[in-house]
Amino acid sequence: MSIEMREVKTLGDLKKFIGFPYKLYKNHPYWVPPLFMDEMNTLRKDKNPAFEHCEAKYWLAYKNKRIVGRIAAIINQLYIDKWKNKFARFGWIDFIDDKEVSKALLETAENWAKEKGMTAVHGPLGFTDLDYEGMLIEGFDELGTLATIYNYPYYPEHITQLGYKKDTDWMEYELPVPEEPNEKIARVAEIALRRNKLRLLNARNKKELLKYAKDLFDLIDVAYSNLYGVVPLTEKQVNAYVKQYFGFVKPEFVPVILDEKGKMVAFGVTMPSLSKALQKCRGRILPFGFFHLLNALKKNDRADLYLVAVHPDYQGKGINAVMINEMNLVYKKLGIKKAESNPELETNHLVQAQWKYFPRRQHKRRRCFIKHLK
Repeated sequence: MSIEMREVKTLGDLKKFIGFPYKLYKNHPYWVPPLFMDEMNTLRKDKNPAFEHCEAKYWLAYKNKRIVGRIAAIINQLYIDKWKNKFARFGWIDFIDDKEVSKALLETAENWAKEKGMTAVHGPLGFTDLDYEGMLIEGFDELGTLATIYNYPYYPEHITQLGYKKDTDWMEYELPVPEEPNEKIARVAEIALRRNKLRLLNARNKKELLKYAKDLFDLIDVAYSNLYGVVPLTEKQVNAYVKQYFGFVKPEFVPVILDEKGKMVAFGVTMPSLSKALQKCRGRILPFGFFHLLNALKKNDRADLYLVAVHPDYQGKGINAVMINEMNLVYKKLGIKKAESNPELETNHLVQAQWKYFPRRQHKRRRCFIKHLK
């Protein structure tokens, strides 16, 4: 039976597109569903400010009149302008274990990329570096997180057989929270603050932290500028991310370091893990998902690290020790036993070096694949 590819054109089609993995991974012990409403906000042209400089197409694959796969193809003009690569991106790729299906999906994305004058296709990637990226290639028996993609082991096998090769990898670590504070880290943190004339922000509530939201994203642009595929976020994108995610942020989980003038020089965004809560509510806030999420934010023994950034002028000066020490104290106080690093580029040695004092476990790896078009 041949595969029929249908472009997503209506809101109903988009709901089917978003809903497909919820069926493909139903009751899977390690898959963590994304929030359905976040997926809608990201993929709808009238909701996502990235469409001011991005073009995207989505397709569903049908076999025997049922959905068996999906894929998105994206062209980010800001990426092309910055990196001088005429590359299209593929993302939101899911499929049953059928090589005809995966071939039809990727060939459809590739043909569209060729029509648009692109020279290669790489992914999985999203519209920005803050969207989902990287296909899981190690750690299939590990619980996923809110920030990452989970996929079956057959995904990378299909991808490589279709001519895709490694472009870059991200590593992930599980980090036990020490029973006692690490005295060496605490000393380095104290010296770093004093020597560089810095201080920790003591945000008592979300409102006080929200004042620094724009500074946080400005620092991301500076600190992440040379990382794989990163492009600056527009003001509208920053506002959208703040609106979408700051409601979940707990100030005590977000260490922020300021200089003498009150300017942000480093931050770390962490949160209690929402993985199990999202599994319980199947990615839906209504009618009762909100209670699962709220409970996870209040009582949890696991945390996720999402973003860490240090201004280049302060890198290598012990600033990471300040944030690690602060997170250790908070985690210990609130009963957090383990933390997930979430993806770190394998070439980002500065970030990986910050875990050298911990008995970390590298338990996941994910990959961005690339195929040059003929």
